Amino acid sequence: MSLQTPQAATVGSDLPAVTEKGSFLGYKMGEDSFVPPSVEEEEEEDGEKEKEKEKLPPILTASNTAAGGLERGAKSQFSTFSNFISTINQKKEAAGSSSSPTQLVIPNIKNVRDLPPICLDVRQKQRISIDTLPPELKAPVPPESSLPIRTKTMKDFQEDMEKAKSSGDWKAVHDFYLTTFDSFLELNAAFKKDVSLPFSTIEDSGINAKFVNAVYDALLNTPQDIQKSVLKGIINGLLQEWKGLRTKDDLRAYCILLQNPQFSNTSTYVIYAHLLRQIATLAEADHHFLAHWFKKISQRRFKQLVDRLLQFISLRLFPAKPEEFPPMIKCTWWIPSATKVLALFNAANSLANPAIIPYMDFYNSTLDHIDLMEEYHNWQCYGNSHRFSFCQYPFIISIAAKKVIIQRDSEQQMISMARQSLVDKVSRRQRPDMNMLFLNLKVRRMHLVSDSLDELTRKRADLKKKLKVTFVGEAGLDMGGLTKEWFLLLIRQIFHPDYGMFTYHKDSHCHWFSSYKCDNYSEFRLVGALMGLAVYNSITLDIRFPPCCYKKLLSPPIVPCDQNTPVGISDVSLDDLCHIIPELAHGLSELLSYEDNVEEDFYSTFQVFQEEFGVIKSYNLKPGGDKIPVTAQNRKEYVQLYVDFILNKSIYKQFAAFYYGFHSVCDSYALMLLRPEEVEILVCGSPELDMYALQRNTQYDGYLKTDLTIRYFWEVVLGFPLDLQKKLLHFTTGSDRVPVGGMADLNFKISKSETSTNWLPVAHTCFNQLCLPPYKSKKELKQKLIIGISNAEGFGLE
Repeated sequence: MSLQTPQAATVGSDLPAVTEKGSFLGYKMGEDSFVPPSVEEEEEEDGEKEKEKEKLPPILTASNTAAGGLERGAKSQFSTFSNFISTINQKKEAAGSSSSPTQLVIPNIKNVRDLPPICLDVRQKQRISIDTLPPELKAPVPPESSLPIRTKTMKDFQEDMEKAKSSGDWKAVHDFYLTTFDSFLELNAAFKKDVSLPFSTIEDSGINAKFVNAVYDALLNTPQDIQKSVLKGIINGLLQEWKGLRTKDDLRAYCILLQNPQFSNTSTYVIYAHLLRQIATLAEADHHFLAHWFKKISQRRFKQLVDRLLQFISLRLFPAKPEEFPPMIKCTWWIPSATKVLALFNAANSLANPAIIPYMDFYNSTLDHIDLMEEYHNWQCYGNSHRFSFCQYPFIISIAAKKVIIQRDSEQQMISMARQSLVDKVSRRQRPDMNMLFLNLKVRRMHLVSDSLDELTRKRADLKKKLKVTFVGEAGLDMGGLTKEWFLLLIRQIFHPDYGMFTYHKDSHCHWFSSYKCDNYSEFRLVGALMGLAVYNSITLDIRFPPCCYKKLLSPPIVPCDQNTPVGISDVSLDDLCHIIPELAHGLSELLSYEDNVEEDFYSTFQVFQEEFGVIKSYNLKPGGDKIPVTAQNRKEYVQLYVDFILNKSIYKQFAAFYYGFHSVCDSYALMLLRPEEVEILVCGSPELDMYALQRNTQYDGYLKTDLTIRYFWEVVLGFPLDLQKKLLHFTTGSDRVPVGGMADLNFKISKSETSTNWLPVAHTCFNQLCLPPYKSKKELKQKLIIGISNAEGFGLE
């Protein structure tokens, strides 16, 4: 669907002060309903706002219109934060929070000012590492205000709550909430571990998290007037703290307020939006602190905060009750603000090792229903400029949505290439031929690799056309089956151990590049092109590369203009090596933790020894490495150089050819939206199997889904353990993984085989088809099916 572009919103002032009557942003508080101010009141307030505006710190504004129903603000002065977030690697689930609070009557918002988005330029070709940032970013640090002394402890609070519940007298609890949430200083006085200490490091926020959690867990069970008091106090705090530079106490207050469970209720979204706005416009140094503090939040509460932000974005895009919110034209900064704060949580998740929650939990499936290509084109055209686009924050876009973007971008490039070929033919007064609209490959089965390499090299200019394959000497029209068969046969032959291009590691069940030197690396380029063509043509390949392969494939994500720039070189670690050669990784890990004399016991130098065609060769890890002993002092350097040699330097030429082959087909900016794990899923499919979904989407030829044989089949398959289910999928489709679109994209078909029931089932992997004889009993079907899928090495040819 396409969201209409709004007209530019009028730029107003910063947050106005609370008036004497208690109004907030043009709406009067303290009543069961809120009445918009009269025209005369608005004019008076506008005059006051203009005066107040002169006192407040300037914030960039813009009145540019934008696509996707969001108005984009001007380019912000906080681009350094954008670079910080963009360096950190990129389904929404139901929120696990406690029951929703009592429906609160919260002031709405009408006259608001646009927030300039902090655009992330994910297109930059060289990304800095989080490790390059100093531990404490230098920034002007205003003096901390002296905090009031508050002696109430968590135990005191819990006792007050118990007394209030039993007696019905909530005065003590009400006074605590009223005082605590009245200002940022009071929040620090109540929840700071020690008010006499500054707590100005990224490692410790100084927040008494258990006390904060107890107060918030109890809040939703208090009377409504207490909940209203908290929200009014937050409003006052936000207005009071809008001016001047932020102190660490201010950051602590933002961190505490962000965890308020009341913000799960849509009636509080106006206040929530302003809180998010203030956090989004903090300086880079402050964001750096918040990201590190967020990673200390417990997993359950971290997930709740992420889900709350995702829900806020979804409901602003598609409100269930539009009248609950101000018109989109008046609050175009809501979604950019929430997305930027969500980027901080994504940064925190990436900083944590291991990650607090899976990266998929940042996906917002609601975005699957907006005009993604419009978002993509805005991002392509404007990049890190004044227009907000979700593509600037790719962690929020689901892999299914990214696949749609890549497919449509591929289709557009295919159409463009075909159109250009047609124009060239006509301009040379030649008769157009339909074959010119496709990448037509003619190969012989007996010379599959060499013919494929020759064809792809000769037709390099046509790689972005729709692929069609013809096997020489065989009649047949490629409707998709021959293309898939070509992929399956070629991958099977190239990855065979006898071919020598790749080494299969049994312990990790994956392939890695052979380090043997050769004169021609063109076949590695062919494998890269194959992977690119598979992504381009939506074919799932049965390839087992380790995760770091896809990380290297995106280093950098766009081919550099300077051909001398190294490609395929990424930061690698012992964990990456463990995914390929776990035994070697374990040995190096033992070296790092060895407590006795490293130099005498290991007797190693900065060298690597490798066998090449029966000859042992040595390579220095650094100049003069053969004379440098490994000691307890330099063993970390040795391990890092060793891992870098194995995963980067020893296979550089092989992987560079592979990299250029892949990017010769997939040179789309859409690749920059992907994490390495997502590239793997696009190439190989997802390992998550849902056999019930397969049952729902299966087609039948000669059978009905109510036939006894089919009922037996699904009873057997659904009762299989996971390994047999994977074998069945591999037997019928050529891969034990599922396409990005799920089982529905498999187009799985069960056909009736008229052969004897003594025969085993037959599969046509090129068409994802299973030919099943009409077995008379469930036992016979199960027995024959297990034999078939467990002993099927390879596949029959059409």
